[in-house]
Amino acid sequence: MLLRLPTSVSEAQACVAEGAVPIGGATLVWATWQRDGFPELAMSLRDLPEATAVEPEALGAAVVLHAIDDRVPRVLRRAAGSVGTGAVRRTATVGGNLVGSSLRCLLPAALVLDARATVLAQDRTYETDLAEVVAKRHLLLGLRWRTPLASGYRKQPAEAGGPPPLVVATAVHADGEGGRRLRIAVRDGYEVLSETTGCDAGTEEALAALERTDLAALPPGARGVVRDQVADLLGPLAGR
Repeated sequence: MLLRLPTSVSEAQACVAEGAVPIGGATLVWATWQRDGFPELAMSLRDLPEATAVEPEALGAAVVLHAIDDRVPRVLRRAAGSVGTGAVRRTATVGGNLVGSSLRCLLPAALVLDARATVLAQDRTYETDLAEVVAKRHLLLGLRWRTPLASGYRKQPAEAGGPPPLVVATAVHADGEGGRRLRIAVRDGYEVLSETTGCDAGTEEALAALERTDLAALPPGARGVVRDQVADLLGPLAGR
């Protein structure tokens, strides 16, 4: 297998044109390659500046999860820290988790940040939403978002080899008109639900509004976790 390490977007596009397979940290594909054979040409974005940023409002796709620190919002930092073991987090990448993984542990956090994705095509780079990236498995360059007023993340305990653990991610954003909006994303099984509602009237009103969305169909236990997480996030903001 020949591995290309492009240092510019144009070089990366040339690799795509040649049919190079993006590998990220290779944590999700290595066993498959050992069984079925390695590709002739692969590509890593680890030397591409656009894919290695760790900033208050940006995160590159080639960043390993272990490197996600307090430069980014709490919800994203905690999501990254909850993935696998330390060894996994030192090799798994943001792009691999969002695009290559069926669990997509970072997706709820990215959704509540209202993140936009920059993707690499053969002839251009462009910005799109996370739904398109996940559905079409685009080659992700990075994420950008606006800093929230507050954010939180909760991942329920789960047995190894069992169903995916429940994840609840939350964030509060200024709405541009002097108010605040709550964004929430819940991973229940392999499905991720996301909703948004105003939260200026307080916790109970926000929760009542969420009960009129698709989140009302969650199992009672999951709805209890949602309630606790929303209360934990909005409580300290009361009166501010």
